Amino acid sequence: MIRRPPRSTLSSSSAASDVYKRQEIPLPKFQTKGSAAIDLRTNITSSYTLKPNETKLFSTGFAIHISDEKFAALILPRSGLGHKEGIVLGNLSGLIDSDYQGEIMVSLWNRSEKEFRVEPGDRIAQMLFLSVFSPNFKLVSDFQESERGIEGFGSSGKI
Repeated sequence: MIRRPPRSTLSSSSAASDVYKRQEIPLPKFQTKGSAAIDLRTNITSSYTLKPNETKLFSTGFAIHISDEKFAALILPRSGLGHKEGIVLGNLSGLIDSDYQGEIMVSLWNRSEKEFRVEPGDRIAQMLFLSVFSPNFKLVSDFQESERGIEGFGSSGKI
């Protein structure tokens, strides 16, 4: 389920942004039949310039409640913004649990050496919905041996 947050969450006094927010941003949607994720847009009324190495939290103008504990959502960077502009998520990815009911916020980090202008309604991230498996943990004294064993980073080879 998606809803617009109450007006109080979108006020100019919000710690998330120092610019007024607007409600005209369209709700997220899958752009094509093959899209795995929906694009998230900024919900700001005026442009904002992210300085090099600056991190800023942006409103999307909508809240979400997945409500089914078998599902969650991941907020991921847009590949073009990351590769071409150096704009990635401040926390690199975001997890939206099924019981979260608040506004979706996106932390952007300008990891480049040049300023980047964020405009109202810009697509700044994407949200992927996925199934969640919740295992029951059991304490054991040993694992059944596997081919890899305890070998870690890089142990499976370079090619």
